Amino acid sequence: MTTSADRTATAATDSTPEPVRTTDSDVAVGNSTALSATTPESGATERDSSTPGTNDVANKATRDLGGRIVARFGGATIAFTIVVAVFGALFAWITPPFWGHDEITQFGRAYQVAHGGFLPERIHDDRGIAYGGDVPASITVLMGYALHDYTTNPEEPDPMVADPGSYARFEGAAVSNTEEPVWFTNTAAYSPVPYIPAAIGIRLAELFGLNVGAMMLLTRLAGLAAYLALVGFGLHALRAHRVQWLAFTVAVLPIAVFQAGTVTADTMTNALAILVSALLVKALFLGAGLGRVETAALLAATVALPVSKPTYVLLAMLVVLVPTDRFAFGGNTGWKRFIPWGFAASGAAAFAVWMKIAGPTTDGMGLMRPQHQWNSVRPSDQLHGILSDPVNFVNVFGESIALRDQRWFMQFFGELGFAYIDVPALSILACLLAFAVSIGIADRMNTATATFRRTLIVALTVLASVAMIYVTLYMSFTPIDYYIIDGVQGRYFVPLAIAALAVLLRWMPLRLTDVGDRTPTKGPAITIIAATLVALIAALWKYYSIVWG
Repeated sequence: MTTSADRTATAATDSTPEPVRTTDSDVAVGNSTALSATTPESGATERDSSTPGTNDVANKATRDLGGRIVARFGGATIAFTIVVAVFGALFAWITPPFWGHDEITQFGRAYQVAHGGFLPERIHDDRGIAYGGDVPASITVLMGYALHDYTTNPEEPDPMVADPGSYARFEGAAVSNTEEPVWFTNTAAYSPVPYIPAAIGIRLAELFGLNVGAMMLLTRLAGLAAYLALVGFGLHALRAHRVQWLAFTVAVLPIAVFQAGTVTADTMTNALAILVSALLVKALFLGAGLGRVETAALLAATVALPVSKPTYVLLAMLVVLVPTDRFAFGGNTGWKRFIPWGFAASGAAAFAVWMKIAGPTTDGMGLMRPQHQWNSVRPSDQLHGILSDPVNFVNVFGESIALRDQRWFMQFFGELGFAYIDVPALSILACLLAFAVSIGIADRMNTATATFRRTLIVALTVLASVAMIYVTLYMSFTPIDYYIIDGVQGRYFVPLAIAALAVLLRWMPLRLTDVGDRTPTKGPAITIIAATLVALIAALWKYYSIVWG
């Protein structure tokens, strides 16, 4: 016999539009919250026989409203938006100008893109081949001061910033009309795509006549806004699934939040990679259907990601593994099944074209090395060495792992900017706790869509992408006959984390499930959010105390 409770549970399940099995705990932070938000009858079954007071009615209305908000947007999406908006803005505020990762050259390229300089431009440099562009003189003065300041740090316990008043003076200056050439060969190799948010920020600052400091801050905040929008959309797509908390954990890593608050192409790259990964997890590993906007977002990102940073081109190509009937246009037959292939081909073609355009810039990368190594970075010679003596390359790769793997591990969580400040051990432990819990409560993967073959292809793609990181830096940044592959940083692996963990979840069915395969979400979600806050607060506090004192 079917009871009213059975009918209520059935109604709640049927209201979920996804074609895979979900539970109320998937939809929101807490099971009771989701049930009250998605089941109209729940209020009647839970009503007390006594007459409710005014406070009871108000509290119930508040709970219902909160439940509807969480069910509509997703607990991870809401938490992400609040946490990253706050901490990203704080990092943007307390990080001295141009102290982010390559922020001098990143800003130079963004300024060039903002004024229509989409292609790499050769500039005169007595040292050798160089690329760059013109930047207002009042900004280059601040660039020079910042460069000297973070490269001549005093001993502990003195703060790294020598004179806060100097930054105030330089930032308070008006953006000058006169311009000076700035070297940014390393970022000239990037397409305009990842600099679109920063370019918008620069143009808005010029429109409102802001001074140097305000332009810098607005440019940073524009990138933060793009990160919030793209990653927030990816998390929103996973709102009906517990794996949203795993994507959340990756997206709020201290290094990701720090970069979102500074001027860098990595902000847009990380955002696009997380968006692609979240939608791939939903459609491929969970077997859920994508809506029209989600389909459009995945296909657009398939083209944009390869030209944001070349090392992640293969991640975007995974769109061809998604069954066509999971897209909004549906169907596994007819011409529609070729749509994902068409977008993947477009992304690959855009990647190839830009690599051809940016190829000559690699000849000037040696100028990033110490003077005695300026002419020792020769990509063609390195490629010849790999092909003619692969055993030596494998040996160098092994030495790199033996000598640097602990640094890459710490950098995955956070080495903050060119202050080179590692996030504290407390932050790393808190992040590991968040990963353990989010992996433990994640949904079971759909083996009908995430078949062994498809999962193996994803795994091999992640490994190939990791290999591309090493090979790219070996060819474009490592001197000839150097003992390791130089320039590898742990933050480069963040865009691949969600896809790698999805493979792990597919082949590791163990979960922290309750009776009837219902996994409680409220407690774990609170734990993940709390661990994230601990990690970010500790990182922010350490960074501020060391840099500013």
